[in-house]
Amino acid sequence: MNGLLVPIVSDGATFTVFFDGRPVEAMEGETVIAALLRDGAFLSYSEFDGCPRAGFCLMGACQDCSVWTNDGRRLRACATEASRDMKLFSASPLGKWSPTDA
Repeated sequence: MNGLLVPIVSDGATFTVFFDGRPVEAMEGETVIAALLRDGAFLSYSEFDGCPRAGFCLMGACQDCSVWTNDGRRLRACATEASRDMKLFSASPLGKWSPTDA
């Protein structure tokens, strides 16, 4: 399933980031959340009903778009530019929440 987001500019260089071990194509200058949602991925699961979540405010205020790095740091996907070979996760790979924001 492909996401419904369409980039405004599509002539940037593309590269791969990894989300929960799956390769996702991203473009130069694109945020993590844009690449993930364009690819059809979700960011986490709702703590209330277990359904996939895709972020809320999309401007860095609510932390609903949090993703984790392989060393357990939490990032806001809407405010973090995607970079080549990033390894990101929908939950902390350390098995616990890390209060550190990058």
